Amino acid sequence: MEFFKNAPRPDPNSVLRYISELSQFHRIQGSEELVRAAEFVAEEVSDFGVDVKILKDRYDGRRWHLTLKSPIAWNPIWGELVFDNRRLTTNESPLLVMAHSPGGEMKGKLLPVLRDDDWKRAEGKVVLVGEDWRNAYRRANLAGASGFIAYRKGTGEFYPYIGLFLTKDDLKWARIPAFTVPEAIAEELMRRAFSGGVAIRGTVQANVKGREVLPMVYAKTGEPPYLLFTAHICHPKPGANDNASGSALLMELARILEKAKKERFGYAFLWIPEYHGSQAFAERVQLEEYYAGVNLDMVGGSVDRSGSTLMLIRTPFSRFSLISGLLETAIEHINVRGESFSGSPLPLMPFKAYPYEMGSDHDVFNILGIPAAMPITWPDRYYHSSGDTLDRISGETLLLIGRAVLSLAVFLSEGNSSVIERMARGYMKRILGEVEIRNRLRESEGLLKRGLARDMTFLGISSEVDELSIEPWLEWKKRGVLSEGFIKARNRELAREFSRLTREKAVLTHLHELLMLGEILPEERAYAALREEYGKIEEEKLERLVGILEDANVVSAH
Repeated sequence: MEFFKNAPRPDPNSVLRYISELSQFHRIQGSEELVRAAEFVAEEVSDFGVDVKILKDRYDGRRWHLTLKSPIAWNPIWGELVFDNRRLTTNESPLLVMAHSPGGEMKGKLLPVLRDDDWKRAEGKVVLVGEDWRNAYRRANLAGASGFIAYRKGTGEFYPYIGLFLTKDDLKWARIPAFTVPEAIAEELMRRAFSGGVAIRGTVQANVKGREVLPMVYAKTGEPPYLLFTAHICHPKPGANDNASGSALLMELARILEKAKKERFGYAFLWIPEYHGSQAFAERVQLEEYYAGVNLDMVGGSVDRSGSTLMLIRTPFSRFSLISGLLETAIEHINVRGESFSGSPLPLMPFKAYPYEMGSDHDVFNILGIPAAMPITWPDRYYHSSGDTLDRISGETLLLIGRAVLSLAVFLSEGNSSVIERMARGYMKRILGEVEIRNRLRESEGLLKRGLARDMTFLGISSEVDELSIEPWLEWKKRGVLSEGFIKARNRELAREFSRLTREKAVLTHLHELLMLGEILPEERAYAALREEYGKIEEEKLERLVGILEDANVVSAH
């Protein structure tokens, strides 16, 4: 695979510099610093000679970005937490103040909430909670607590990132200030609370504005159709791996691909606030102009620094595309460091490709019909915490993922048609082989052929791959990422049931893929395809969830 070895090489030092710059911004959705971070990206990318602009939507706590309601426009000013002789302030970390917390003061005796009965004693207390934070915050307000403190297990000495994502309607009941503390401090507070009690006080100063810009930095080079590269630019300071790393690598890709040949398509680059930005973007563009997408999220982790492995999230079968196979192949050939005792190459990072999973902006584009894959380093022991700093970023990993993505882009643009088609067929056989190990093939081959036929059409390559005939079971009337909040706006009872049934993340992934399959196949065949793709599914839950969506007028059966 000389082609992958000879692909353009990103400069990891440039990427690290961009990460350093972006890490200085407290990039909370709805905040001024998120806008400043976007302006920094746009200015830098403009210097590469790329056509770039900032598209603008709004955060106002009311606006719907497809299926997601905007959080409030919110800027933290100051926060402090005092107990005994300890004083924690936002000078140490802005994460002390929970994102979107109302301003105000709190004072009272600390109450760790460990059991449901503890809420009966919450009035006038400062409650301490270690899970289900958003629901617990609402409950604390309704119970008459004077303040709210959250922690997350596994963060150790670091402050966790927990966002409330309050809307204007939420401000009718959300009154008390909210803080986060490191797990180590939470454990200390609980020990004190159980051995005589501890008094605690705190202050949050925050500015809740009428609206703030939701920035979408959009750059393109060449003509449509476009291969679209995305990265979410939001998240708190420092947020080096999540997701200054993806945003910074995307800047480097824009610099390199501006100079590359554009034989079959152009390139588009999109920096957005996670989910809200990608859904707002989709409302204002012609989606048929985009061939496929690669989402860059958390691309700077490593085994030694953050306990990460390298994952590739493939496109779902409903949106099957060669891009997954080329990324997989490129990573396998580039992910090399050293040799085994017999001379076989050893991997730089443990690597595995996975069936489609939800969790970042690739979801939105798949839902809207644009196949999108995602390389990601996961897990990360510093995930969503103040420990996600520049010194824990791996330049080697950035180079590996950057080279793989550039290999994909250049090969699809400039590669020989017969070689591309041969690799497409080889990748299809590889996936079908994986499926056949766990299930009898019924639907997968047709879906995969359908995806490859779409690939060849966009690439302008004549092919004998047949299109799958469409026999839709469902119409997805309101497209976008589905959540309890979206269902709640239509029916509160249905929303509670939806939340209960989707507590397992796999169920939510399977539901979205089932809906995408349902736009192509009859009901029985859609469930059969889902079983082939994932092996095990909770069919009864999924049937009820589809019923909830029908009752909420989100989908309708043909």
